Amino acid sequence: MFGLDLTIIAIMGLAAFAFGGIIFAVMFNRISSEANQARRFNSIKDRDQFKASKASARIQDAAKRRKTVQDSLKELEEKQKEKHGTKVTLKKMIEQSGLPITVQQFYVLSLVFGILCGFITLFSGFNFIVVIGAVFVGALGVPRWFVSFTRKRRFKAFLDEFPNAIDVIVRGVKAGLPLNDCLAIIAREAKEPVRSEFNRVVESQKMGLTVGDAIGKLYENMPVAEANFFGIVVSIQEAAGGNLSEALSNLSNVLRDRKKLHNKIKAVSSEAKASAGIIGSLPMCVSILIYITTPDYITLLFTHSTGHMILAASAVWMSMGILVMKNMINFDF
Repeated sequence: MFGLDLTIIAIMGLAAFAFGGIIFAVMFNRISSEANQARRFNSIKDRDQFKASKASARIQDAAKRRKTVQDSLKELEEKQKEKHGTKVTLKKMIEQSGLPITVQQFYVLSLVFGILCGFITLFSGFNFIVVIGAVFVGALGVPRWFVSFTRKRRFKAFLDEFPNAIDVIVRGVKAGLPLNDCLAIIAREAKEPVRSEFNRVVESQKMGLTVGDAIGKLYENMPVAEANFFGIVVSIQEAAGGNLSEALSNLSNVLRDRKKLHNKIKAVSSEAKASAGIIGSLPMCVSILIYITTPDYITLLFTHSTGHMILAASAVWMSMGILVMKNMINFDF
C-alpha cells in the first residue's frame, strides 16, 4: 500500500513537471520578448537621460558663455564711455592726422601763417579790422581746419583698407597661423595708414600688453566704429573663446556692407549737396559779376563804414545758413 502511494506521488510529480515544461515552452517566446522590451526600454531611458544631461550641460555652458560675453560688453562700453567723455586734444588730433609735427611746431606754423595772411590783407588795401580778422582766421581757423581735414581723410583711407586687413587675418587663422603673426603680416605688407596703425599694435604687444589690450589701443588712435567692432570681437574671443576666423569673416562682411551703405547714402545726398553748394556760392558769384560789370555800384560796401557793417552781417547770416545746410545734408550712421 505504501509502495503504491509512492508510485502515484511520483507519477503526479512527473506529470506536474511535464505540464510546467509545456507551459514554459509555450510562454518562453512571450517571456523573452517582454524581457527584451524591458531591456530596450531601460537602454532608451538611459540614453534619453544621457542626452538630457548632455543638453543641460550645453545649456549651462551657453549660459556661462553668454554671461561672459555680456560682462565683456559691459566692461568695453564703460571703457568707451570714459574715452568718449574726454575731449580730443590737439596733440591727439595731430597724431591721428598723421602729420609729422609736434604741438609746438603746429603753434609756430599757425602763427607764421596768421602773420602772412595779415600782411597779404594789409598790402591789399583793406582796413585794420579786416587785417586783424585775417590774422585771427589764419592763425587759429585755417590750421585747425587743415588738421581736421587731414584727420578725416586718413580715417577714410583706413576704412577703405581695413576690410582687406581683416580678410588677411581670417585667411591666416584658417591656415593655422596665430593671431600675432597675422597682425605682424598686416604691419609689414598692408597699405597706409593701416600698416602704421597695426605696427603700433604689434609694438604694444612687444611692450607686454595682451592682444585684446593692444587692439583696444587701435580704437584710441583711430576712433572709428569699425576699429571699435574689431576690438570688441577680439576681446570677446579672448575672454570667452570661440571661432575667431568665423567671427572676423562676419565682421569683414559687415564692414563692406557699411561701406556700401555709406556710398549709397553719399550718392542719394549728392543732389542736395550740389544744391547747397550752388546756394552757398550764389552771393559770392553775384557780387563778383556786379563788381565786373558796375564796380562803382558795389565798391561802397568796401569803402564805407555802413558797407562794412552790411558785409559783416551778411557774412554772419551766410555762415549760419551754410552750417544749417551742412547739418541737413550730412548723415551719420
